[in-house]
Amino acid sequence: MLYSTKTPASKREDLRALLRPGAAQPFPGAFTPLSVRMIQEQGFPGVYISGAVLANELGLPDIGLTTLTEVAARGAQIARTTDLPCLIDADTGFGEPMNVARTIQELEDAGLAGCHIEDQVNPKRCGHLDGKATVDTATAVQRIRAAVDARRDPDFLVMARTDLRAGAGLDAAIERMRALVDAGADAIFPEAMADLSEFEAVCRAIDVPVLANMTEFGKSPLFTREQLAQAGVALVIYPVTLLRTAMGAIERVLQSIRVEGSQASHVDEMLTRARLYDLVDYEAYSSFDAGIFDFEVPGANDSDVNDDDHRSES
Repeated sequence: MLYSTKTPASKREDLRALLRPGAAQPFPGAFTPLSVRMIQEQGFPGVYISGAVLANELGLPDIGLTTLTEVAARGAQIARTTDLPCLIDADTGFGEPMNVARTIQELEDAGLAGCHIEDQVNPKRCGHLDGKATVDTATAVQRIRAAVDARRDPDFLVMARTDLRAGAGLDAAIERMRALVDAGADAIFPEAMADLSEFEAVCRAIDVPVLANMTEFGKSPLFTREQLAQAGVALVIYPVTLLRTAMGAIERVLQSIRVEGSQASHVDEMLTRARLYDLVDYEAYSSFDAGIFDFEVPGANDSDVNDDDHRSES
């Protein structure tokens, strides 16, 4: 009911077991604790928590405005409601190497299975926008070393993301990835690949699992899982898909209320009350309450007699 039935340690083990080259494991992006329930019900192996989505949920652009506290708190809320491993976006680590170290430990404490840290200049911007600036290799490596050295659970996954492809080309990005792996990165996130051949080149060049970002309206075409698996990709994320879908539906319903005066034309598209109660496990909570509180207080029915006794004694 209240929490996952799995410990964070076991979920971290699950994540590591999933990350096999060519598996192309699909991780939809959860934007609320309720949405992650649906992801688990549909049989997906894991969950992605996007930094862009967390920022957008707060009404902010994805330019490094969110704090470690906000990200860790939301990550914890999502992770606690699912048995699936959750991989979270930690942006640039929220500061200098010491801040990166604290970030890792805060995310461990929040119950996350792993995170990725990128090599953009802080403040960062969305990985699929033009004009990104990246730090030098020494700084990028320092961030990953700090992350790896800080973790207390060796199974907590430290993934390195590089945005170098957009500004310096694929070859330079691959060299950066190799340096990040040498620094201890458990997996690699090459952002904004231009085509399938670039994913193939990265997977051939790198000895750790590779992630593919299949975000809509981005630099990368929306390849199928089968295509990405053949390229050697281990993990596929769909970071903003559920948020975009939900917000699109919200906008359409609001327009109908404003124009038609009612939401009636959209009721058939909505989650029913019964389905919503099912998602939040309403029945289990009700049964739990009944099991605790459905009893009689000994002597409660004798209260009138006891009161009379007390009055006569006084």
